[in-house]
Amino acid sequence: MLLLRFGERIDLALNARVHAAAATLRAAALPGVDELIPAYATLGLRYRPEAWLDTERPPWQALADAVRRQLSGLAPAAAATARLIEIPVCYAAPYAPDLAHVAAHSGLSAEAVIARHSGTTYRVAMLGFAPGFPYLLGLDATLHTPRRADPRLRVPAGAVAIGGAQTGIYPRELPGGWQIIGRSPLVLFDPARSPAALLAAGDQVRFRPIDAAAFEAAAR
Repeated sequence: MLLLRFGERIDLALNARVHAAAATLRAAALPGVDELIPAYATLGLRYRPEAWLDTERPPWQALADAVRRQLSGLAPAAAATARLIEIPVCYAAPYAPDLAHVAAHSGLSAEAVIARHSGTTYRVAMLGFAPGFPYLLGLDATLHTPRRADPRLRVPAGAVAIGGAQTGIYPRELPGGWQIIGRSPLVLFDPARSPAALLAAGDQVRFRPIDAAAFEAAAR
């Protein structure tokens, strides 16, 4: 694994550079590079060393030099090139057990929290924690809410939640400490599907509010 580090913080502009680099290297199709793994501020390259045998340099150095040449003059990729995925979300009880807490913490009404959460376009900064779990950047600063002091042992699949400055969607039933403000009927990860994950790093996401009846109909 070759790891490229672009910075040390969680930041939309920095993450845009990570995804621009991933797009550039994906298009370059460097020999032996089997997978590109974007994260908040890093990009991992899983590669086969035998593709970079060099009498003067170790394989990682030969690949690193090729990567530097490809990324010279890198600029963030245009947002228009990213997929835009709409995620339906029911923000009604009982699918939003922490909505009142987030509203109280932000000093807003529950309706205002829903409007701000669903009125933003997010970027999938990376997938992690569990297969298909998207870490979404772009959350309105007024909605930043600390994680729960008492994490739940079971968070249902599709739960839409806030953890600090991030929002995300639980792809299956998992333990977790984020504040749950809604639930989506979509299946985010299915190993029998290709690709298995509904979302990919670099995608853009918007949430569309739906009522409980629409959620129940879609979840059948």
